[in-house]
Amino acid sequence: MRLLITFAALFLSITLLQLSSGSIGPLDALSGFALNFSKTEIGLMGSAQFLGFFVGCWWAPRILGTVGHARGFAAFAACGAIGAIAHPMFLDPLVWAGLRIMTGLCVAGCYTIIEAWLQAKVTNQSRGRVMGVYRVVDIVSSSSAQLMIGVLEPASYISYNFLAILCCACLLPLALTTTQQPVTPDAPRLRPIKTAKISPLGAAGVVVAGLTSSSFRMVGPIYGKEVGLTAGQIGYFLATVLIGGALAQFPVGWLADKFDRRWVLIGLSVCSVFVCSSIAGLGSSDMTIIYSGALLFGMVTFPIFSVSTAHTNDFTDPGSAVEVNASLMFIYGIGAIFSPLVTSSLIDRFGPPAFFGFIAIAHLLLVVFSLARMRVRPTKIERTSYAYVPRTSFTIGKLLGKKNLPDK
Repeated sequence: MRLLITFAALFLSITLLQLSSGSIGPLDALSGFALNFSKTEIGLMGSAQFLGFFVGCWWAPRILGTVGHARGFAAFAACGAIGAIAHPMFLDPLVWAGLRIMTGLCVAGCYTIIEAWLQAKVTNQSRGRVMGVYRVVDIVSSSSAQLMIGVLEPASYISYNFLAILCCACLLPLALTTTQQPVTPDAPRLRPIKTAKISPLGAAGVVVAGLTSSSFRMVGPIYGKEVGLTAGQIGYFLATVLIGGALAQFPVGWLADKFDRRWVLIGLSVCSVFVCSSIAGLGSSDMTIIYSGALLFGMVTFPIFSVSTAHTNDFTDPGSAVEVNASLMFIYGIGAIFSPLVTSSLIDRFGPPAFFGFIAIAHLLLVVFSLARMRVRPTKIERTSYAYVPRTSFTIGKLLGKKNLPDK
């Protein structure tokens, strides 16, 4: 208990940050509808946030190494607060896209610094307990952020001001904590091409995970609006997908440790194609069917990132694990940047079923590529342990690496 109290300030900061940054995506989507933005323009804002996240993954370690943990966290949190509070001042989709870049920078930077702080303080004996709490905080905060859009009025100064207040409030726990700041860590090098050569299938899986996750998080509200959901129902729809992804992590982890991970990846993608095709084909307005489909969608798509990461680490030397995981997050950002813009444009042209149709095609291509890769080389006999990776920053590789990598 004393150990968890030590990290209470970090967990509270992450909770407040997630409530702010996690709500702004769906709120922007509903606000865009209220302001007569096109679906493509709303999707552009989602792509812009992941562009900021992509840049932040590269920039955050350098800022951290220059000014330290607390100052770096304050700088990135300020970006998020500015990005939120400036929305009502400029009712233009292109300006909002620029502000969402600041939100992406905030998320990547703040999570990188928090995870670097955790990495410096945990030990091999405490790592499991701390990471368990960290995962729960991440899931609960993210789900709660989706539910908040049921009470936030679209295109309202008060709504965006409230999110900015939450983002500013995340500074207080770190500013007032009596825990000494850690020593500034060295920034890992990013070598995405080298990582893709180490495991082409792992890189492909991460790209598909990026396509899927960013489409859901940024364009899911558009889909919900198009099929007739209210703001509150859209919040439940988005939260249900996150809960489904969390529930599936442990059984999928057991399968990924027991069987060939490539077959697990293929199985998840086949199920994804089936679930996405079923949702697109049914086109039902029945809430039970919609929520059931959302739960299944989360269960079969969200673990793909963790399975792909584990498969890549099977072919990685322990000393290169942090570098490889940093590169995987970089590759994830590449897939995540373009997907919201593409899926929103498809919905605008072909209707809501195109949203899940696009994701189904991406997973079908992953199945084909997985089968092709299985003919090239066998799987590793000695493998790393599966670990749920919440896709926050690449620093998570340090937190998981010491425990999950095999000794040589």
